[in-house]
Amino acid sequence: MTKNKELKIAGIVTLYNPTDDDIKNISTYIDDIDKLYIVDNTEGSDNKKRLPRNKKIEYIFKNENLGVATAMNMGAEKALKDGYKWLLTMDQDTTFKPGVMQKMKDVINSRDMKKIGIVTPWHHTKLIDKKPTEEFDDPHDVMTSGNLVNLEIWKKIGGYKDFFFIDGIDIEYCMNLHKNGYKILRINSIEIDHNLGDIFYKKIRGRLFLCTNHPAIRRYYIMRNYHYIKDMYVEDDPGYCYSLVSQKHNMIGVILFEKDKINKIKMYLRGLRDYKKGIKGKYPYN
Repeated sequence: MTKNKELKIAGIVTLYNPTDDDIKNISTYIDDIDKLYIVDNTEGSDNKKRLPRNKKIEYIFKNENLGVATAMNMGAEKALKDGYKWLLTMDQDTTFKPGVMQKMKDVINSRDMKKIGIVTPWHHTKLIDKKPTEEFDDPHDVMTSGNLVNLEIWKKIGGYKDFFFIDGIDIEYCMNLHKNGYKILRINSIEIDHNLGDIFYKKIRGRLFLCTNHPAIRRYYIMRNYHYIKDMYVEDDPGYCYSLVSQKHNMIGVILFEKDKINKIKMYLRGLRDYKKGIKGKYPYN
């Protein structure tokens, strides 16, 4: 426990072609942390002049899309080097509500954190609007955004998988935590808002179909990376892993309700093909 000590928190947010609202989201949490590493994955032009003027910000621009996993690993490495033990991981489209960070700090200060890999609030999204009744729980996995990551444990389990690039990073990291005997501490009395875009359910003859409206390129990463997760963790959690790689309901949702359906189905199939070839990292065909 770190009771009676001022808990220092660093943060990492990854930018990619951010909107004005995405930039404004930074102001909802920067006052609650001590350092913010901003990794800008935008290609062609940087966004430094659009950022709030704040000495806490360290801006990193590589003029290429490094992927979310690599950006978060960069932030974690810098935070460790700068002496931080906890890292707030944020998506550009996530906002923090007043009091959330203080509650998370209070919980960390009042508990033994040796086996806690992530402290997280409940995530409010279009798909998840019913809170658990328990004040605390250890969920199977949580979205990356809004988490406080224990950097000592991050280092022990090897960080985020760079070769995922995007999609599945959060699921794999949480499964890796549990596989190594660590836990997730979710605080259900506090919440953050996460914008998942134009996501909805459609019901046909009593059956629900999820329509995520993800662009075609995301279908590629989802199909490919979920199969890699299955390979890594099927012995630990076979039911979950096989449900993860079965994209039948999502494909039906694409075919029946989404635009650009032919291209999206092609990208699902290309992701499966590239998984079988062992292809990893950034989409290789641009």
